[in-house]
Amino acid sequence: MRSMPVWVDTVHNQQGERQSIYSLAFRPDGTQLIAGAGARVLVYEVADGQVIASLKGHKDVVYCVAFSNDGTLFASGAADKTVIVWDGRTLSGQLKYSHNDTIQALAFNPLNNILASCSSSDFGFWSKDITTVEKTRVSSRICAASWTNDGQYIALGHFNGNVSIRNQRGEEKVLIDRQGRGPVWSLQWNPSKNEKTDTLAVCDCNQRLSFYLLSGRQIGKERVLDYDPCSLSYFSDGNYLVMGGSNRKAGLYTRDGIHLGDICEQEGWVWSCAARPGQNYVAVGCQDGTIALHHLVFSTVHGLYRERYAFRRNMTNVVVQDLSAGTESRVPCRELVKKIAIFKNRLAVQLPKQINVYEMEAMDSGKLKFRLMCKLRRNFECNLLVVCSKHIILCQERRLQSWTFDNQKEREWSTDSMIRYIKVIGGPDGREGLLVGQKNGTILQIFVDNPFPIELIKQATPVRCLDLSSQRTKLAVVNDHGTCLVYDLATKDLLYQEPHANSVAWNTQNEDMLCYSGNGMLHIKAANFPLHVQKLQGFVVGFSGSRIYCLHVHSMKPVDVPQSHSMHQYLKKGEYDGAYRVALTRSVPMEALEGLNFEVAKQSFIRVRDIRYLDLIHRIQERERMGMGDDPDVYRAQIYAYQGRFEEAAKLYARAGQPRLAMEMYCDLRQFDRAKKYVDSSNAEDVQAFMKKQAEWSKTANDPLLAIDILNAAGEEIASINMMGENGMVQKLIDKARATNSAETEVLNRIVYWLQKLDQISLAAEVCEKMNDNRKLVELYVSAKRWEDAFALANRLNEFQEDIYHPYADWLAENDRFDEAQEAYRLAGLEDKAVQVLEVLAHNAVIERRFNDAGFYFWKLADYKLKAIKSAAGDEGFDLANQDEEIKTYETFEHRADLYQAYHAISRYIEEPFTSHSTDNLLSICNFLLNAISSEVPFGMSKFNVLFATAKLGRQLGAFKLARNAIEKMRTLRVPATFREHVNVQAVAIRCKPFEDGEDLQPVCYRCSLPNNLWAGSLSCSNCVHPFVLSKYSFDVLPLVEFSPDVDISDAEALQLIQDDSTLGSKRGSGSTVTSGGAQVMSMDDDEDEEEDPFVQSLARFESGSSSYEIVRVDREMLKKMPSNEVFVQRWGAPLQHRYYRNVLADIEVTMCSSCFNFFGTDEWERVTLESGKCPLCRASTDVDEESEAPAAAASGSKVLLGSQPASSSA
Repeated sequence: MRSMPVWVDTVHNQQGERQSIYSLAFRPDGTQLIAGAGARVLVYEVADGQVIASLKGHKDVVYCVAFSNDGTLFASGAADKTVIVWDGRTLSGQLKYSHNDTIQALAFNPLNNILASCSSSDFGFWSKDITTVEKTRVSSRICAASWTNDGQYIALGHFNGNVSIRNQRGEEKVLIDRQGRGPVWSLQWNPSKNEKTDTLAVCDCNQRLSFYLLSGRQIGKERVLDYDPCSLSYFSDGNYLVMGGSNRKAGLYTRDGIHLGDICEQEGWVWSCAARPGQNYVAVGCQDGTIALHHLVFSTVHGLYRERYAFRRNMTNVVVQDLSAGTESRVPCRELVKKIAIFKNRLAVQLPKQINVYEMEAMDSGKLKFRLMCKLRRNFECNLLVVCSKHIILCQERRLQSWTFDNQKEREWSTDSMIRYIKVIGGPDGREGLLVGQKNGTILQIFVDNPFPIELIKQATPVRCLDLSSQRTKLAVVNDHGTCLVYDLATKDLLYQEPHANSVAWNTQNEDMLCYSGNGMLHIKAANFPLHVQKLQGFVVGFSGSRIYCLHVHSMKPVDVPQSHSMHQYLKKGEYDGAYRVALTRSVPMEALEGLNFEVAKQSFIRVRDIRYLDLIHRIQERERMGMGDDPDVYRAQIYAYQGRFEEAAKLYARAGQPRLAMEMYCDLRQFDRAKKYVDSSNAEDVQAFMKKQAEWSKTANDPLLAIDILNAAGEEIASINMMGENGMVQKLIDKARATNSAETEVLNRIVYWLQKLDQISLAAEVCEKMNDNRKLVELYVSAKRWEDAFALANRLNEFQEDIYHPYADWLAENDRFDEAQEAYRLAGLEDKAVQVLEVLAHNAVIERRFNDAGFYFWKLADYKLKAIKSAAGDEGFDLANQDEEIKTYETFEHRADLYQAYHAISRYIEEPFTSHSTDNLLSICNFLLNAISSEVPFGMSKFNVLFATAKLGRQLGAFKLARNAIEKMRTLRVPATFREHVNVQAVAIRCKPFEDGEDLQPVCYRCSLPNNLWAGSLSCSNCVHPFVLSKYSFDVLPLVEFSPDVDISDAEALQLIQDDSTLGSKRGSGSTVTSGGAQVMSMDDDEDEEEDPFVQSLARFESGSSSYEIVRVDREMLKKMPSNEVFVQRWGAPLQHRYYRNVLADIEVTMCSSCFNFFGTDEWERVTLESGKCPLCRASTDVDEESEAPAAAASGSKVLLGSQPASSSA
């Protein structure tokens, strides 16, 4: 819809002031327009806007004017309380009468020219037959009035919001109570004479537009406006109405109140508007004195595909006509239809905020049924729109966009010039081709699935219209000069051109025939023969056989044209094939087919290239050739079905005794009510097939509830459950499960599958419990990662643990909980994976410079390897050689754990300003690392860092010899740039120090009591080869000497002899053993006379000189005299032997971790465990349950054998 101003006038009074235009009225023939302007009534010539007359008679502002239905009279009412009746021919006053208040509304009866005049307090009726006007008082001011089309009733709109409907005598028949709705400022009855009922449109100051019947019942939807409406006027045909008001605009609306667009925008409020009778003109009067006449142009919005023509009706409806059958079907859209596109069985309708795509289906009545396929909810701005099988194509000046039906932009093409014309030329679904004509004369071919356009023709003139021949060999183009040009697409040559063309169309059944229209004539051209011309108004849009489709103004009509002229042209030239092609229409093969003359029909369809019917004939002839011929009625039924004559086809199937075929046909057409008539209820197979097809269609049509009911009735329970699951119907699934017998495991398992997929684990578990399928229940919990429920079930059943631990471990590893994952792998029996996780953890800890964590993970590897050795020792056929290898591996892991634990302190000392270790401890750690690290430095450690710390600490503490050796060693290494200067300074400074180490820094062997050099290259005494027993925190040498009972003494006997302190009496000191933080701690209060201790005497008798280590052997007497609080026993368990240690220096307290059996100085142990609550190496918890320890202490007479029982399990 476009609005074009025709003329504008601005009204002033004698003082030059603008006069508000409160009312306008057209003469019924549309030639004159009267307006109330100030105290005058102006009469305009509508054609040119000239003022014919300026009528005086009122003394105050004119509020309302009205014309009689026959044009002989018009009236005006003003604020001076008077009504003047004027002669419509002479434009002179005839009569004047008054009311008690200001005149608010006037309305002439359409039948008998009775004038209803309404004031603020009363109303009255005047006619030529009466001399006095009787007034009827009202309780509320009247603002508007309108007569029904038959003149029997008048509607009065009141200031209190009510509408009173009265008869010609003024008696109230209906009161529409609209209290609280706001004053009724304007109202009018629909003037259409085609309506069966009278409809009243009412607009009020609450910004509402409502519609009522004569009975007072509200109909339709109440429309909310965004402004205060001041005037309302229907078009004479009642299809549209115009409203204006405080928004300073005049708007066009449908008869149902749907906004279609704005007609104009003014500078002041629009107080009045009127539609010109019988024409699309609207007059607008404004507060600023402006009177304007606008012409409305309603453009044709339409689309054509073969015999189907879609067009817009009344701006908000789409009508699809079948031009061959003469039927039409309506699609109500209830919004402004902006664009229409049609292709095959697709209809696209563009609305202001979306594009609706419909699927069309032909019914037996010939009408079409429309199913809404999708809504593309976007405000598309485009100047052209076409639809394909799976895409919407939008044209925006120089761009084409392809959108899928699920609202996704799939592809975009850009062109060099503005696009003037688009035509879909067909193709496979989703791969259709388009012809695109441009303003620069280029014609492109674009395929929906191809991003690259193909240039077909390049001409010098802009393209107005184009079409492609049926075989796609020729292209006809109409340019802006009105010339029709025909090209050969193979050679790109111009075949011929014809003048006076505005549109062109090829014959869909004849490759060489086209027609074009122009200058009121129709031109038909066959091949290169002269034109055949006949009169025809309109534009040619289609040509099929002997029928031409022509668009004239707003209507499409088919025109039958004779083909004899073209045929005779071929015959004169002796081109008989061409004449045959013209003469042969589709009526010949159709008649032959219905007469079952398949040979003639086949040859005819070959000529017209109808593959569809050729396929039908081929299948019929094949069945006859194989001796499977059917009844002739069956053949005719198939033919009728192909032709769309389904009712006749069904009757023939039934007459031939094949009702199942009729049922299948209607099922394919989705007409299940008709298909049901042909279902044999006694045949269970037919009933089930029918129900299954109906269920499948219900699913496709988005009606799953119906499909489920049908499938259940057909016994297709699994399919029914699948549909419930696909549509997320959880409640229906669980209801089905509860109603199903527990023995029907297939059905219940399918329900479990869908509940699990819909994340309804608790409900799925309920179904598993109903089946008593514990394994499936475990699998359900595992797949849902509900580990607590899975383990609780496994513990209750005492099975399935192994099935849970493996996925649980994988889940822990995926979530970076490697420590827990390692333990879970172990419990799952996946030893290799458990070890692999520990190795990865250790490697990552080293890379991230968390060396204490690396030490812990290597200890875990050692502990894991030790447990594996113990487990394998009890197996039959155990290989001792393999055991030795495993033990060596265990010792390697344990040694690595010590190295990384020690290096952690050195790394922090080098990199951080503060450390928890004393300098003495750090020097001991350096000495341990220098002696323990062989030629190959473990991954991640820096030998330079160890040497640098050794040199620095040795110089501080007086170990000058050690420091000098470290510096000399450093200088053989690659020194980092940041340390070079410091190393050089230390190398110079150390040379002024004596080449010796302080005696108090040298480690002492507590077996032979001799000191050892620092960095001696060994972790054992250089004199007696006794391995130093080191604290695993400070790495100081502890006063522990290892001993072993004689060979004939078993471990059990040795432990019993050590625990027996009855022979010691009061000779022993008052030392005691107490439990501290999960470990056993020994303290000594007094020294005893060591000369009486046979163990100490045996140490004194040691003679050096042996190059190999010999452990101290003790007999029963020596064991019996050992105080139990001085002995530590590491009970490793078979195949490893117990190891026995004795503290030979009572002043130094020693603690052994009861988990990893490593030794610590008691002071450092208590400090570390108070801080972390764990052993620094194995990280076993040191929390002690006093109640559980009390019985053990009492049983041993308050003397607990240190290290005899682990206080906690490994972490």
